[in-house]
Amino acid sequence: MTDTVTSCKRVRNRTSLIIPVVLLEVALLVSWSSGFVGVRFAVDHAPIFLILLWRSLVSGMLLLPFALFIGPRIQLRDALCEMLFGIFAMAGYLSGFALAIAQGVPTGLVALIADMLPLAVALLSWPVLGQALTPRQWLGTFIGLTGVLIASGWTGDSGNVPLWAYGLPVLGTVSLAMATLLQKRRRSTSMPIHQRLCIQCLTSSAIFVVFAWKEGGVAPVMDTGFIAGILWLVLLATFGGWSLYYTALAKSSPARVTAILYLSPPVTMLWAWIMFDEPLSWGMAAGLAVSLAGVFIVARAQKPPPAIP
Repeated sequence: MTDTVTSCKRVRNRTSLIIPVVLLEVALLVSWSSGFVGVRFAVDHAPIFLILLWRSLVSGMLLLPFALFIGPRIQLRDALCEMLFGIFAMAGYLSGFALAIAQGVPTGLVALIADMLPLAVALLSWPVLGQALTPRQWLGTFIGLTGVLIASGWTGDSGNVPLWAYGLPVLGTVSLAMATLLQKRRRSTSMPIHQRLCIQCLTSSAIFVVFAWKEGGVAPVMDTGFIAGILWLVLLATFGGWSLYYTALAKSSPARVTAILYLSPPVTMLWAWIMFDEPLSWGMAAGLAVSLAGVFIVARAQKPPPAIP
């Protein structure tokens, strides 16, 4: 009888530990997908570079007091490195997938292409790090790209979207992959995440202000939809995604967290279908399954950090 009671207590203790982790992972998955959905929502209310400008600027300015007064003193060399990462990992990546959504590429498909980061890192590792792809990585890359082509052919609106627009999230993913490889080559840094994110956000906002000016102006749109979209992107996608990501890493393994984020494309597809009536078909689901199989094969050998919405 005593053994039975002890076993029941152990089961309850395990359950109490597992449930918070599962809830954390669900919140991470939702916040990660919210970056794509938030851009799709905001693009109906303002030009795309104006959205990216105010997302980055508001995020950076909110983090600035914490970056200046909490944490170690920021060294110039570390700041320059983070500015470089901001150019590739934030300005380049966000521009790629946001411009694709603005051109009409289905939001779920953009999320799927962005999820091909392990493939992009594997391909760029050869020229940047001198690491040749293994036959297994070549196979996974081929399968992953085949899945994207399958999903692209079943979007339903392909005739209304310029063909070059499908290359925009690819370029964004390549930009993020380059930042990932640069991160691997740099020396270790003790700079906490809020300082790094602040520098990256402010750097990308300095780039976006140029394009926003050419696009029509930098003043925010005094529209409820625009303000709601910026708050969505700042709080859910930027702060929520990053904080939940690092919290999940502290409570779970990197492999499990990465695997959770590979589920963001189907969540984004479903979310965009509900909110914006974007296409959702069995063909897209088949392409998604094939792509994720390819990503899994590549990621088994190399697990870089996932894409940032």
